[in-house]
Amino acid sequence: MDEKTIVGLDIGTTKIGVVIAEVTEENTVNIVGVGLAQSDGLRKGVVVNIDKTVQAIEKAVEEAELMAGIDIDSVFVGIAGGHIKSINSKGVVAVTNANSEITEEDVARVIEQAKAVAIPIDRQIIHVIPQEFIVDEQAGIKEPVGMSGVRLEVEAHVVTGAITSAANIYKSVEKAGLNVLDIVLEPLASSYAVLSEDEKELGVALIDMGGGTTDIAIFFDNAIRHTAVVGLGGKNVTSDIAIGIRTPIERAEEIKKRFGLAMASLARKEEYVEVPGVGGRESREISRSVLASIIEPRLEEIFSLVKREIKRSEFADMLGAGIVLTGGGALLEGIVEVAEQVFEMPVRVGNPTGFGGLADSVKSPIWATGVGLIHYGNKNFGNLMVEKKEGELFKNIVDKFRQIFRDYF
Repeated sequence: MDEKTIVGLDIGTTKIGVVIAEVTEENTVNIVGVGLAQSDGLRKGVVVNIDKTVQAIEKAVEEAELMAGIDIDSVFVGIAGGHIKSINSKGVVAVTNANSEITEEDVARVIEQAKAVAIPIDRQIIHVIPQEFIVDEQAGIKEPVGMSGVRLEVEAHVVTGAITSAANIYKSVEKAGLNVLDIVLEPLASSYAVLSEDEKELGVALIDMGGGTTDIAIFFDNAIRHTAVVGLGGKNVTSDIAIGIRTPIERAEEIKKRFGLAMASLARKEEYVEVPGVGGRESREISRSVLASIIEPRLEEIFSLVKREIKRSEFADMLGAGIVLTGGGALLEGIVEVAEQVFEMPVRVGNPTGFGGLADSVKSPIWATGVGLIHYGNKNFGNLMVEKKEGELFKNIVDKFRQIFRDYF
C-alpha cells in the first residue's frame, strides 16, 4: 500500500464492506474502490465462524481491489458488538519540564494515567479518547501542548472490548492476508463520516443501525461523551417479517429492503406486496400496511432501548442537534418519523460526506463506517502513512493485538 492509500474494512453482522481511498497532497480524499460481501460468520457483531468471515473479507477485498486497480495489504478495521463497554475516566500528572511548559510527553503520560481503570482481566482497552484537558484547574482546554502549568489533568472516554472478540477480528483479517493498522469502534468511525462539527459541538446522538446491533455514540462540546450498544438490529426486523408473513428469511430480507415501511400510517391502502410461499406453497399478496405494522413495533422497541441508554448517559438534555441515524437500518422509508415520535427531538439520516472520486458508490448510510474509517485513518495517522520497512509500520498498535493473538490463540 503506498503512502497515499487508506483502506477501511467494516466487518458487520450482515455485510462486510471495504472502501479504498487515495489522499492527495491537498488532503482531498478520493474513493477509488469499494467491495461488499454478505457476512455469515458473525452474530451480533462478534465473530462466530472465522473461516466464513475470512472468505467474506477476501471476497469484499477482491471486489474493491478490482475496482481500484491496486492491491492492498493494510486496513483500518471497525469493531462493534454487545461486548463493547465504555466509561469516563480521569488522569492527573505533574508537569516535569523545568520551565513548566507542557510537552507531548506530559500529554502522553496523563492519557496513560486515564487508562489506569479497573477492568476485568478478559477485557482490553480499545480507545482512550481525551474529552478535555485541565491545566492548573483551568478546564475546557483541547490542546495543552505549549501551555504553562504545573498540574495537567485529562477527562477521557475509555472504550473496552472483550479480548477474545478483538483477537478473533484480528485473526480473521490476518488470515485474509491483511495487516491491521488499528481497530476502531464503529460508531466512532461513523461519526467522522456523517456528523458535522456543529452537531458535535451542540450535542448529538449518533445511532448506527446495523444488522446485529444498534450502536450509540453521544457527542457534546466537540468530544465523545458516551458509547453504548443495544443488542438488536436489522436482523431482528427481518426475523419478525419472516414469522409474521410466513416466508423464508432470505425472502423476508428482500421484501424488507424493497417494500419495507417503518410506519404503518404511511402506507397507501392499494399497495400490495407479493410474498413467496414456504415449502412449495403458492405465493400470496399482503398489503404494505400489514408489512409496516410488523416492522414498526420492533423499531419502536429498538429506539426505546436506545432512548433509555441516552438517558443513562446524563447527556439526554444536551442534544441540541438531536439524533442522527446511519447504518443499513436507516434506509427504511419512514424511519425518521418513527424516531422523532420516540425521541421527541429532531432526527435526520446521516449519509457519508467529505470525499470525491467514486462518490456515488458510497453515499448510502450502509457505508458510514467504511468511509468513516478512511477519515479516521487520514486524520489520526495521515502523517504516518509513509513507506515502511516490514513489521515497522504502526508497530505499537499492531504489537498490542499481536500480543493478544499470541496469548489467546
